[in-house]
Amino acid sequence: MRGQASTTMAPPGAKGIRGTSVTEDPANRRGLGGGNRHIVFHLIPLQRPEIVALFHSDFSPVSASSPAHAGETLIVSAIGLGPTRPGVDPGQPFPASPLQELNSPFDLKVNGESVVVLNKVGWPDTTGVYRVDFRVPDGTAAGIVTIQLSAAWLPGPEMEITVQ
Repeated sequence: MRGQASTTMAPPGAKGIRGTSVTEDPANRRGLGGGNRHIVFHLIPLQRPEIVALFHSDFSPVSASSPAHAGETLIVSAIGLGPTRPGVDPGQPFPASPLQELNSPFDLKVNGESVVVLNKVGWPDTTGVYRVDFRVPDGTAAGIVTIQLSAAWLPGPEMEITVQ
């Protein structure tokens, strides 16, 4: 499971607020600063991260007939990367503003080597789809190259692309 927690103040007169039991020591609740607060946990089942599509910076697809180039910035469309900051409720689309940055530990490898990721956010107006921008390392040899994502230390399947 992955997840995130947030606290909210209960509105005055809210129903369903639990009172203190006879055996509970109120001193254990003083760390919250008093008042009625709700802690909300959003638990999200682990999903294997996966690349859905790969694009050039002009959003044309990377393919054998339109290969990537060393030094080029590519855009990955991915799923299964987990919660974001500041966060959206599960099942809700990512907003365009503010951008929702990935909150899980994340790595992107090209031919087994970690690369610098320029951007890793929830793709605006989509649900559960993420956008990751990265630069193909300079000096990447022409031919077939593998790309692999990992989120929350969970590796996804490798994807092969052609680099020219």
